[in-house]
Amino acid sequence: QLQLVESGGGLVQPGGSLRLSCAASGFTLVGNSIGWFRQAPGKEREGVSCISLKTRWTNYADSVKGRFTISRDNAKNTVYLQMNSLKPEDTAVYYCASGCTVLSVASWGQGTQVTVSS
Repeated sequence: QLQLVESGGGLVQPGGSLRLSCAASGFTLVGNSIGWFRQAPGKEREGVSCISLKTRWTNYADSVKGRFTISRDNAKNTVYLQMNSLKPEDTAVYYCASGCTVLSVASWGQGTQVTVSS
């Protein structure tokens, strides 16, 4: 089955760091871009960051600029999201998907829970 699998979430204190991974299972990452999204309880799913699979282009939501870094390792068929200086408002389920906007995503994986709390 072809899917993107998220991992790396967990519980971290404010100011801490986590690195999320998005691995392609059963296929090689193709297409134009891979995005990271998140959904907090009671809120709509939102885009966090996006990376081109062909160029060096990246994009970040204003709320995470300067704190999060998206990257890809083509050899490992994986996209990463390094999250530093985490805040309680970063608490959410994080998803990766093909595309950069919520409306462009055809299917979602199970996501990985990130909880920022003292």
